[in-house]
Formats: sequence, structure tokens, C-alpha cells
Amino acid sequence: MSKRLAATLGELKKSGYKPLSVKEEIRKNLICSLQKQENTFKGIVGYEETVIPDVERALLSKHNILFLGLRGQAKTRMARQMVDLLDEYIPVVYGSEINDDPLNPISRYAKDLIEEKGDETPIVWLHRSERYGEKLATPDVSVADLIGDIDPIKAANLKLHFADERVIHYGIIPRSNRGIFVINEIPDLQARIQVALFNILEEGDVQIRGFKLRMPLDILFVFTANPEDYTNRGSIVTPLKDRIESQILTHYPKTLETALTITEQEADLPAEQKDKVRVSDLIKRLIEQVPFEARSSELVDKKSGVSARLSISAFENAVSAAERRVIINKEKDTQVWISDMVGIIPSITGKIELVYEGEQEGPYQVAMNLLDKAIRAQFVNYFPNPESLKKKRGQQPADENPYRSIQAWFDKGNSLNLLFTTTDAEKIQQLYQVDGLHALVKKYFRGANEIEAALLMEFVLHGLASFSLISKKIVENRVEFKDLMGSMLNLGNTGSFSEDELEGDDFN
Repeated sequence: MSKRLAATLGELKKSGYKPLSVKEEIRKNLICSLQKQENTFKGIVGYEETVIPDVERALLSKHNILFLGLRGQAKTRMARQMVDLLDEYIPVVYGSEINDDPLNPISRYAKDLIEEKGDETPIVWLHRSERYGEKLATPDVSVADLIGDIDPIKAANLKLHFADERVIHYGIIPRSNRGIFVINEIPDLQARIQVALFNILEEGDVQIRGFKLRMPLDILFVFTANPEDYTNRGSIVTPLKDRIESQILTHYPKTLETALTITEQEADLPAEQKDKVRVSDLIKRLIEQVPFEARSSELVDKKSGVSARLSISAFENAVSAAERRVIINKEKDTQVWISDMVGIIPSITGKIELVYEGEQEGPYQVAMNLLDKAIRAQFVNYFPNPESLKKKRGQQPADENPYRSIQAWFDKGNSLNLLFTTTDAEKIQQLYQVDGLHALVKKYFRGANEIEAALLMEFVLHGLASFSLISKKIVENRVEFKDLMGSMLNLGNTGSFSEDELEGDDFN
């Protein structure tokens, strides 16, 4: 605070202070922000043309807001950032439990204090960070938690009747007066508790155990809900939904570039990890592709959604997998290899809800299939599409298949076993054993240095396996690459194949 603020009611009156309601205050500050062309919601990526304009319109209209969207769509984060649109400080009657405005008190305590002390009534200044209340709706939330209840101990100590307003212990909503109050997952709140919010939203009445108070609370309400909740766990009762003026739909990142920006912003990597581990753009894109594949998979429950937290935790796990390897091998630094991506499987299995068919397949196998699909989807952005070569079978000269020499090397009975803990030098040496692999990478990426070329060489092997041109099997501490036909004839020693592998119509 640059200047001394009023300490009494009299000083506040002399200062010319004009009180505003919370919604008017937010509207005023939002208008200033828009005029300056400032970013209203900092760090919220992908909503610039969709959700943020809707929220700004709702706040300009002084509306209570319902954010409706699947998990991991920044609903609560946006609600918390609305605090930045409040004035930095507001005056409050000293000792008031519900942040009474000195110029417009609503509680019995504040009214009595002002009547007793007049212009000498002490006031304090409340920072905007303290004007935010949040409650996660759970079935055990009661009216007393939200609104309040009679406190018999207070009544006994003050020797007051239960009908006296001063014996009330206020709940979290009245204590959020002149601020923002958020209820997360509102459908989980029991219907009878939702009913208790009706009058607060519309008329400002508070009823506690039949004792009716005329208490015009000044609150911006923000609710969040998952569309899944409307059928699986509960619903927002219609009269309450009718009193929430703006319902805003949120969504997942629409492009891979947006998803990349979010993960880069949110991933929490220790400084020593950043020093030891390099992460290529290829690896970042493969990780971001996984949730996109999951959201379109028939094995994943679309009603539950796939949180943006999946790619964030997957990115952190991939870097940690590389860090663990470099520590074990006592190397100075390394990069995230494609084989390190096995380390992101726990980040996938814990963040997807499976339909019945997915449960039958098993979360681990579904996660592995999603990773393979991500590799398959990204592979065609770097190298020729093997599918198009299959379709042109017999129509092109043998030398037009850029993968023929690689497949031929495996067809001769050769195999490649890449240990997850192998050193970078050993891995590069192994990759160079495959005929035509280095030549293929250099043909399409002439400017790649040795370590970049080696990563692309490993990517080619994983990509060809995802297109069923060679066989890939994950075995505890390593990944095995072999010829596909030989592996299919020896299923007892190789492991299961995905539907895509079994449907491959051309293995040469």
C-alpha cells in the first residue's frame, strides 16, 4: 500500500471511498484490463478464442458461472484466477466474521459495533487473496458447513436465546461475503443441500434451523461440473441451474502445438534433471500424441475424459527414466530415447478410465497400444507412410521401398535387443548394426548430428513395428526387434500382437 489507509470509519468516510459489489468491482477491473489489451487469465493456453471470451462476457454481465467440462480442463484454475480481477484491498469492520462493509454492514455484530463507536469504529483492510472460498462438493457436505448453524456453546457463554442472530456460527459461504466462492463438482452435492443455495443466489436470505435472516450476501459464485456427473453420480437440480446465469463449456487442447505449450509450462522438472537430460521435439510430440489417441480410442471411456495431466506426468516420467539410466551408468548426460517411453506407462494407466472391452484387454496392454498408436501417428510426419507402400504393392520398383533393406536384415534371422539401461554409446553401436537404418535417416535428415540421427534410427524401428513391418516385444528390461513372420511362427516365445499387427497384409 503506497499511502496510509483509513483506520476508522470516520477516516474512511473522509477519504471518499465508494463501495462496489463484488461483481461490479470485477466488471470495473475487467474493463480496464480489456482496454489495456492485457491477458485476463495468465497461463491458460488454448482458450483464447473459446472459453476466455465466454468468461469475460459473463463477468461483464455480472453473472454467476458454471464451468461444464471433463477433468483436467483448467476449470478450477480459471476460477482461482478471477481473484486477480478484485481490488487489491477493501475495508472491513474489525472483528467481523463475514467481512462487513463499514459503510453498509449486514451482520448484527457490525451494526452494534458501529452504533456503539460511530466514526471511531475500527476497520481493517482485506487483501484480495483472502477474498476467495472454495469447497469440493462431496456427499457428506452439510448445510451447516456451507451456511452455518446454531452454536449452543456461544449461546451459553453470551447468555443469549437461540433465536438471537449472534449465536450463529457462520459457514463457509457467509464467510466468503464480498468475495468469490467456488463449489467444485456441484452435482456431487446432495439435492437437499443444493436447495439451500436457492435463496442465497436469488434473494440473499439465509435460513438456519428455521431461523430466517435477511442477509444480502455479496458473492460471485462459480461452480464446476463434469458432464459425466449428470448420469453417474448426481445432477444439478433444475431450479439451481436456472439461477446460474452463464454455463460455459470447456474443452481439451484442440491442437498438438497447444498441448505442447501446456506441458512445457506445467511440467515440474528439477534443475539437475534439466542439466542431465535433453528432450527432443520428437519425444515431446510422441508424448503429446498419447492423450489424443486415448481420447479417440474405443477402449477408453470418453465420458470420463483424458486429463491434460496425463501428458504432463508422462513427460516428467520420461525424463526421470532417462535420468535413472544416466545415474546407473554413471554418465554425464543423455537424451530421452524412444525406449525410455516405456517409463510413461504408469502415467497412462492411472489417468484413463476403460470401457468393458478395455478392462478385458487390461490397462497395461491398452496403454502400450496407445503408445504404439502415438508412434504410428507421428511416424508419417517424419518418414514415408508404410501403409501407402503396402497399397502400392507390386506397382513400384523394389528400390522405391525405403524400408526394404531394413526388413531384409531382420528377415535373415537377425534381431536387435535394446536394454533399457544400456549406455548411449552401446545403443548407438547396436543401431548401426541394422543394414540401411543409418542411410535411411541420413536420406531424410541430412543435417542431423550423431545423437539426433541415432534417436531417429530407433524411432524408425519402433515405427516399422507399429506398422507391422517388423516385430517388437517388450520383455522386462529390454525391447526386442525381430522379423515379423518368424515371430508369428514362434508365438510361444514372443508375446501377444495387437489387432493392427495381425491385420498386416504385407510383411516384406
